Formats: sequence, structure tokens, C-alpha cells
Amino acid sequence: MADVIADPELDPTATYAVDPSRARRLAARVVAGPGAEQHVSHTPMTGAPLASLPVSTPQDVTVAVATARTAQRAWERTTLSQRAGILLRFHDLVLERQVELLDLIQLESGKTRHDAFAEIADTANTARHYARRASSYLRDEHPMGVFPVITQTVVSHLPKGVVGIVSPWNFPLILAITDALPALMAGNAVVLRPDQRTSLTALAAHDLLVQAGLPEGVLQVVLGPGSSTGQAVVDQADYVCYTGSTPTGRSVGVAAAQRLVGFSLELGGKNSMYVAADADVPKAVAGALRACFSGAGQVCISAERLIVHRDVYGEFVTSFVEAVEAMRLGTALEYGLDMGSLVSQDQVDTVTRHVEDARAKGAIVLAGGRARPDIGPFVYEPTVLSGVTPEMECRDGETFGPLVSVYEVDSDEEAITLANDTEYGLNASVWSRDVRRARRIASRIRTGTVNINDAYIPAWASTGAPMGGMKASGIGRRHGREGILKYTEAQNVTAQHLAGPMAGLPGVSQERYTQGLTLALRAFKAMGLR
Repeated sequence: MADVIADPELDPTATYAVDPSRARRLAARVVAGPGAEQHVSHTPMTGAPLASLPVSTPQDVTVAVATARTAQRAWERTTLSQRAGILLRFHDLVLERQVELLDLIQLESGKTRHDAFAEIADTANTARHYARRASSYLRDEHPMGVFPVITQTVVSHLPKGVVGIVSPWNFPLILAITDALPALMAGNAVVLRPDQRTSLTALAAHDLLVQAGLPEGVLQVVLGPGSSTGQAVVDQADYVCYTGSTPTGRSVGVAAAQRLVGFSLELGGKNSMYVAADADVPKAVAGALRACFSGAGQVCISAERLIVHRDVYGEFVTSFVEAVEAMRLGTALEYGLDMGSLVSQDQVDTVTRHVEDARAKGAIVLAGGRARPDIGPFVYEPTVLSGVTPEMECRDGETFGPLVSVYEVDSDEEAITLANDTEYGLNASVWSRDVRRARRIASRIRTGTVNINDAYIPAWASTGAPMGGMKASGIGRRHGREGILKYTEAQNVTAQHLAGPMAGLPGVSQERYTQGLTLALRAFKAMGLR
């Protein structure tokens, strides 16, 4: 789906989210040399050509990093209130221009309009959060010095410099932009490499940031394959933020570590949703539909495993299968549909392989189980399996599609064991009428976020709290204090207000000095000093 054609604007099947002149204007923001190779993106909704955009070479990335580094020096000198004003204006523009952004998100990712709006809301929410809270997160700290009053310490948070962000296709607005917002608020410049399949959305958001007042050069966009353009960003940035698969994330981490630069990784997941014996079953069924099939299951924090207590297993599975079979599938630019399309034939092939492998090895298909090219070229029915065993590929491997397996357990203890029986640790969901009980269960599930009586939105959308993965699901966090401080270097500047070195005092023997220091340390403990 990445063919190069002479003039895609003349293709009668082409589908444009914006008119060709606007696409060309957005493409002009891409850092790419004259005569750059063109990549033609296609919409998964119909398979038709969408836009022709330039491909940035590693040399173009070098230019982008150099430009960003120059712009960063002036940007760092702006005040936090000036930066916050830009983010608040961007917040307003995202909401005002949401129809255009919704069209772009849908046409590039294939998701429903309702799911696309979640990206609008989250982007605005994140912009507002860091505009309002960055000053408190970045404020100088004054920890107690080694000797109170005499020793005064100030810890400042300085920008890293140029932050490189390599983002995936499944959330073309959120994952391209909301990681950049705290980096910019902290005084960094950003070089962004969004996925080639969803570049128009990222470019449109970049355009809105410039309209909001972001100086030219502070945010640079490069386009191209991860193996070349993305790797060049990883190899040159002062800090790397990557969201994607676990195998690629391992390679990104190695490359960054070799250069001794920091990095954060949000990677794969094999997330569980546990329906406890005392759960409100109708609400859990509605929650499971969202947990499993939002974005056609192409959500890193969506559920691929439904763990259900035996006391409610029959009721839950019967109702859930009925609800899945009643879902409305489609690829229209309008509200009212429950699930849209996968992003590509590769994703369809993965889902098909996992379903057929499980079926061949004895799993039962309770709902779905087939592609629906009559609806869209990459649409696959929401699918529910039971009887999944360890030898089946979908048991432990991340499907990243509309496929979920159901498991019956006899106790909370068994549910916790099954939820933790995975190399991943990104997100989980626990459903119980007793929130205290649910919190006890959640505390024993080794995932970065756990949602009680919802799928994943509450933890994700609580922007003041950290979000990220344990185990093979990643390193580092986005959102909250951690989500902005990771883009900074902590600098400790300590002033000693007595003349002379602390290692000794003039005219005092080493023995008497150490005796005096021993008495002081005991006094500090007695006084409760920290």
C-alpha cells in the first residue's frame, strides 16, 4: 500500500481528507530535500490513495536536528507562561478544528468517529494539564543541605535539548503530539517522526501548534520508514521517546544506551480484564466491548484476555457474545458505528493467523472469526474465543486486533495468577461492586495501570498520574510529573556559606573534627532531620 505513482492527485479513486493544495501545504512542513522520494499513503477505509508525502532521508534528519538545536536555544529562554499560552491556544484550536482532525484520524487509521474523538479530547486534556501544571513540576526544589542553613541546595530541571519522538499509527494524534507537549513545555525542541501511514494527522496538529504561536524550528517533522528515518532520529536526539512493539523497543533502548542518552518506551501488552464474582455483569459486558474492540482492538492498553469468575461466567459470556454479534461495523465518517477497520492487510493477516491457529488446535469461536471485505478491505469481525491453551499463538502473543479469549477461574487468587502469567505488564481492568476488594486485587497485578470498573480510559485520561508499562511493556512513564521531568536534567547547585572546605576546619585536628561531626550527626537524628 505504499506504491509510488506519478501523480496521485489524478487517481480517480483517491480519497482526500483535505484538498490537494492543503495536503501540499502540510507536506511543505516536512524536512526533506529537493526531489525527495514520495510515499503515497492509503486510507484503510477503502484502500484508495490518500496523500503523497515526501520521505526524509537520514541526512534530512541531521538537518532537522541541527535546526531544532538552534531553535531550542531561544525557546529555552522563553518563560513558562509564554509556553503555557501556546499550549492553551493549541487546546482551543484542537477543539475548534475537530471536524477536520476527526476526518484525518478516521481516514488514516480506520477507526470509528467516536474513537477518533477520544484523541481530540485527550490531546486537549493533555495540553491544558501541562499548561497549568508545568510550573509546579519544573519549579526549583530546595532540599535541606548537609548542614542546615550553612549549606543551601537548589535543584533545577534543565531541558535535555532535542527530544526525538518516534510514534506509531494507531493513535495518529495522541501519540504523535501529546508526548511532544511536555517536552516543549520543559524548554526542549522536538524532532517528530510519525508513522508514514498517519502522517497527515501529525502534520495538521503541527500546523495548529504553529498557529497557536509555537516558533518555527522548535518542532521539526520528518517522515519515512522506521528502519531508516526513525533510526536516524534515535541515533541523533538528546532523548528518545518511542511507542511501538517490544522487539523494536529493545533495539531503540540499546541504541540510546550506547550513546548514553535517556529514553522512554511504551511497548506491547497482553492485557486482562477480570470480572469478579460480585461484578455488575451488564456493566461489565458493556465495559468489555470497549476494552476489547475500541479502535478495532489496535490499542496498546486494550484487553485481549477476559478472565471471569465461575459464579458469573455463564451469564457474562452469554450476554457478551450477544452484544458482540450486535455490534455495528462500518467505515463511514459519521457517528453511530461500534467498530471500524484494521489499518492494513498485515493486521488482518495477523488476526486471521491467530484465529485459525486457535481453531485448528481446538479453541471454540463463540463470535466472529472472519474477515469482512464487504464492509471494508481490512475489516475483521470482533471475535471471541474460548478454550484457548498455551500452545495456541494467541494465548501469549499480542494480536493487536479485534480478538479476545475468555477464561473461567474459580477464585480471585487464580485470576491474579492468570493476569500475571504474561511477559507484558501494561494495563489491566478489575470489575467488582466492592472497590476495596478490587483495589486489593489490583495491587497484586503487575501492570503499570489498573482500572477498576472501567476498561482503560480512567487511568489513561487522569493526566496528572503516570502511565506506562512494567516488564516487557516498557520503561519510563508519560503523563504527570514523570511525563515532563523525563525530558529534563536535574542539576544540583549547592552553596556552602562558611569559608573553607567542609572536610576540615583551620586549626582543628582531624581527630577532633571527626568527633565533632559524630556529635552533629547524632544531634541531627535526635532532631528528626531528614
